[in-house]
Amino acid sequence: MIRLTVPDLGEEELTAVDEVLKSGFLVQGERVQTFEAKVADYIGAKYAVAVTNCTAALHLALLALGIGPGDFVLVTAYSWVSTANAIIHCGARPIFVDIEPDTFNMSVTDLKLKIKEFFHAAASDNRKLKAILPVHTFGQMADMPEILRIAHDFSLKVVEDAACALGADINGKKAGAWGDIGCFSFHPRKAITTGEGGIITTSSPVVYEQLICLRNHGQVTHTGKTNFTLPGYNFRMTEIQAAIGNVQMSKLENIIALRRKYASRYDSLLAENNVHIPVQKVGRHIFQSYVVLVEKRLQYLRNTIIAEMRGKGIEVTIGTIFIPDTNYYADTLHYCPRDYPIAVDVAARALTLPLHTFLSMDDQIIVVECLNNTIQSLIHSNL
Repeated sequence: MIRLTVPDLGEEELTAVDEVLKSGFLVQGERVQTFEAKVADYIGAKYAVAVTNCTAALHLALLALGIGPGDFVLVTAYSWVSTANAIIHCGARPIFVDIEPDTFNMSVTDLKLKIKEFFHAAASDNRKLKAILPVHTFGQMADMPEILRIAHDFSLKVVEDAACALGADINGKKAGAWGDIGCFSFHPRKAITTGEGGIITTSSPVVYEQLICLRNHGQVTHTGKTNFTLPGYNFRMTEIQAAIGNVQMSKLENIIALRRKYASRYDSLLAENNVHIPVQKVGRHIFQSYVVLVEKRLQYLRNTIIAEMRGKGIEVTIGTIFIPDTNYYADTLHYCPRDYPIAVDVAARALTLPLHTFLSMDDQIIVVECLNNTIQSLIHSNL
């Protein structure tokens, strides 16, 4: 099978884990601190706080900024569900924003519209708009300069969901260094992995201290005395994860270079095809995923294409989740999917192709030929 993704792991990671196991120190030790320092330095942030996963990172980020019951957070309609779920976990409510049709990132045009609509509707009550949560979808950054201008105009905090975007940048400024807080994932589908795991970046000492407290049961140590100042969480990263992460950080730039190279190769192979290749607008796209759009006239075939290609030994999948159309958000919270027409369209047509550092030229040729043949076969069988 040509797999969708294969983590770039080897003997160095095995050796690092072996050293941890032999040490007997398994949780929240020197390796975690080293990993945090490496990520903070790489991003260009003053601080980094390692946690169990990116969902935990998003949750703590919002809490650290004071997001709570009665508050509202603007967030993209097209992302993994944890992006919106983290808002719900804080007792707040998402305001979904439609996406751009080419980058799949938050539309600044719709963001402005949603803010205008919110303040018009909230004129007679005490609803509070607190933050914007943009996502750097599939490894390409959202329009952070414009999002930050909007946030400044309305005194809103900004949390970057940079789960897919470690190493992405705009004009040399990396994802996770733009907003008040950045959140990253080290799930196996990301450029580098710690199995599970996440990290939060910030340059605010106040936010940093709050994150440290929230991560570890609300614990604070001052002048040698330990106390618990709030009901925090157990979101600590293990030394095993951090040991893997430290090795992975040394590989990151090479991994990104290969992913970009193979993405460019796909661009060439898919020319004059029945799909639209990814658009790179600004900055460095790290291609956490290579996502194409099936032509609109063929969107009804997208799910069948996935099933057929998997049956032929090629692991492909959808893009990501159109959150307002999931049962919880549509049926329980009564969001209307029709309010986000571009996300509706993209979600129906997006197709993710295999992309990882072990992918060969022959593999990519096979993937593209199989995609072409599958589409042509399905077109003819549906005539």
